[in-house]
Order: sequence, then C-alpha cells, then structure tokens
Amino acid sequence: MKSLRELTARFGDLLLSEINEKDLLREISSIVYDTRTKIEENAAFVCIKGASFDGHEFAGEAVKNGAGVLFVEDDVDLGAYPDAAGSVTVIKVKDTRKALSLLSAAWFDHPADKLTTIGLTGTKGKSTTCYMIKSILEGAGRKCGIIGTIGIVIGDKVYETHNTTPESFLVQEYMKMMVDEGCDTLIMEVSSQGLKQSRVYGVIFDIAIFTNLSKDHIGGAEHKDFEEYVYCKSLLFKQCKKSIINTDDPHYTDMIKDSIAEVEGFGIESDKSGLRGVSFIEKASNLTLTKDNGVMGIRFDYDGHFPGNATLSIPGRFNVMNALCAITVCSHFTNDTKVISDALYSVHVRGRLEPVKISDHFTLLIDYAHNAVALENVLNTLREYDPKRLVCLFGCGGNRSKDRRYEMGEISSKMADLTVVTSDNPRYEKPEDIIADILIGVNKGPGKYITIPDRRDAIRYVIENAEEGDCILLAGKGNEDYQEIEGVRYHMDEREIIADIVG
Repeated sequence: MKSLRELTARFGDLLLSEINEKDLLREISSIVYDTRTKIEENAAFVCIKGASFDGHEFAGEAVKNGAGVLFVEDDVDLGAYPDAAGSVTVIKVKDTRKALSLLSAAWFDHPADKLTTIGLTGTKGKSTTCYMIKSILEGAGRKCGIIGTIGIVIGDKVYETHNTTPESFLVQEYMKMMVDEGCDTLIMEVSSQGLKQSRVYGVIFDIAIFTNLSKDHIGGAEHKDFEEYVYCKSLLFKQCKKSIINTDDPHYTDMIKDSIAEVEGFGIESDKSGLRGVSFIEKASNLTLTKDNGVMGIRFDYDGHFPGNATLSIPGRFNVMNALCAITVCSHFTNDTKVISDALYSVHVRGRLEPVKISDHFTLLIDYAHNAVALENVLNTLREYDPKRLVCLFGCGGNRSKDRRYEMGEISSKMADLTVVTSDNPRYEKPEDIIADILIGVNKGPGKYITIPDRRDAIRYVIENAEEGDCILLAGKGNEDYQEIEGVRYHMDEREIIADIVG
C-alpha cells in the first residue's frame, strides 16, 4: 500500500486538478491500467487511450468494481454509479500515459534512482549492442540487467516480453526486480513506440545511445510518417545526462538538436577533428575479415578514450559499429583493454547472426532476418566472406503481406547459390500456399532452389548436404523457440533440432 501523496509526489505540472489533503492521505492497494485486469478495492485505475480502446470508457465499471482513484485526461461520467461515485477520487492530468509511468516508478520505490541506466534507440543493432555492453561491464565487475527485444534478463533468469520496450508499469517492475537481485546497471532498448507512448517517461538515463536510423515502423498503429519516427527517437536524448551517438549516420543531428546533454560520438567514417555539438569521437580502423575453422569474424583497431584492438567471432562490418558503440559506453566504466577484447570476442547474441558450431568445414548461422531488407543485409554480409556456396533457408509467416514473400524469394535467389524454401510460422495458412508465393519471387532470380515444407527436414537437408567452405543461413526464426500453426504455438528451437541432427 502507498498513499496518494507518495504516488503523485513527482507529478509537478502534469496535474490539472488539485488533490485535497484528505485524498492525499488515501491508501492505494494497486495500480491498474489494463481493463482486463481484476480491480481490487481501493485500486487506482489509470484511463489509458489505446489504438483500439479508451480506458475512459471503462471508468464507471472500474469504480463499480472498487477503484478508489481514477486518473483521467478527459472528463468521465459516473452518473450511472451514484453509490460508488461519491467515494472515488478523480484526478485529471495532462497525459495519463505519463501519469502511469510516474505512478509506477513511485509504486516500486523509484528503482531507476538505484541503477546506472543505459538506454539505446535506433533501427538496427540495439540487441547486439546491449549484449556487448553487458559482456564488457560484467567483465569489469558490474552486474547488469537487460530490457529488450530478446527478453528481460535479470541475473541468470530470462523472461519473455512481447514488446521491445514494455508498458511503463512493467518497465518499473523489472527494474525493481533487478535492484532486488543486486544489479547495479540497466541496459535497455528504448523503441520509438515506447518513447511515443511515454513508457520511460520520468526516467533520466545516465547514458542514451543512438545506433542508426532507417525507414521502419511506418504506418498502421505505429508512426504516421518518417518525420514522426525520427522525432520519437529523439525524445530519448531530452531525458539523459550523456548522449553517445553514431556520427556516421546523418540523422545523428536530429537526435541531439534539442538536447542539453554532453555528446560523444563513435564511427568509422567520422572525422575525428570534431563535429558540431560532439565533444569526442571513438574511431575504428583497420577492419579485417577473419575466417578460422568455419568461424566468421572481424578484427579492428579502436582509438578514442584509449587505444586498443578487438576481434569479434560474429561476422559483419556493421557489428564493428555495434562493438565501437559498446566500447565508447564502457570506456566510462573501465580502461582495461583485455577485459574489453575478451568480452567482445565471447559475445554471441541469440538469433542475431548466431553461429552454431558443428564443423570446421562449413559455417552455420541462425538469424532473425524476416523481411527483404534484413535478408539482403545479412546475405551481403556473408557474401563478403567469399563462401564456396551461400545457402539460404527461410520461410515466411502466414497471414502477413504477400509482398514480403515475393521480395524475400527474389532476394535469396539473386544473392544465394542455393535457396531452401520451407515453413516459418504458417499460422492459419497452408504452408504449401505460402511456399508457392515465395517461389514467384525465387523464379525471378538465377539461384538454384529446393522446397522442403517441414522445417526440421529442411535443416537436416542443408546440414547433411553441406559442402566444404559452405556458409548456411537459417533465416527468419532467430531467437524464437516456437512454430505457430492454426493458433497454437508448438515448441521448436532450431538449436535443438541441429543438436538432434548431428547427434
């Protein structure tokens, strides 16, 4: 239980109505924002406006079920519940999503105040960079938690999440769990949608990071246009103490133009002589692709806070940018270059060009690439390593755009030597119908192809028919450990399938 005074202490000018002294002493039993959640006696119900519902429409029902306090943006009519209405406190605020974030922080005793908070935003590379930062910081003796796309990591436990940045109440709850587990650092992917919906409102990040920006998440219930997408990303840099940005990306100026935080940069192309608004640039040079016993990687030098070199055991020049970002961040916590190099070499992120070592003679990787742009980027990266054959195994999700199927089929046929078309999450469609659509695109390219509808059989085929020097990509599933068929999720982890095949 917490008093209304404790819960609203940091509201400031968010309040549009005064709360009298008697109400400030009121004890709150729980905070509820989801209309599907059971409401306890003396709960505070926060009326959130969603894409397809408005919590204000459920205000009366919440009061009838025992809510003692309502937080609203709009006026609500409680006339249908005269008995309950007289005992409820209605508090009007400018924005109930912001109110929920502040209420949640207070409910969990402001856990962000007890953590070093590092937030990352950008279109690509956030998950990998999070794990690189975690690896280095833990090598330097810190204990880190992660909130991000792959899940919530607290100590040795991993919790599933359905959003890159969960709702603000959950964000605060996870941070409280981290504090209770002895974590001293939070590393968090902060999505544009999360920023748009104020899920981290009130959190002042110690470090905010910009990785890169490209057109994504435009349309539907996400962002109306690219300008809104850029603006929402930039909100992170208005609530931080230090900004660390990719100065090779031209959109970096959009991120920091209204920020008063100190700015540092990282890059490969960036001129170290100084960029406007940037106090310092960490630079990578001498990039060299490596390939040893089937393991693809890349080696590079870095020079900024202090000089060093590192080798990654995952492929891709873009991963140098991720690593350089991690080095820039972690340079504020350690200057031990051995800790940095050891940590970066050991980093493998589940489902992000994740190598599965089963042979010295060919390379096998799992990646989440599930659209044409992502698949093209991954295949381009792998082609740089000059494999004897580039083999691409993928399917497409059911009940999704057919254009994705045509585009991915064409990309794979043009860039891979062999395409193995199989199933992904067919959902409510027949796998053979999805495959037929993919083949329309495949037939536009010159590559050889084979269709194997059962994904387990398809994985067995590429392993048993691998040739010396091959690079095999299993695309689409990434960190997922299930296959969705007719509304049911069946357990299916590609790593387990591979282990069963090789025996």
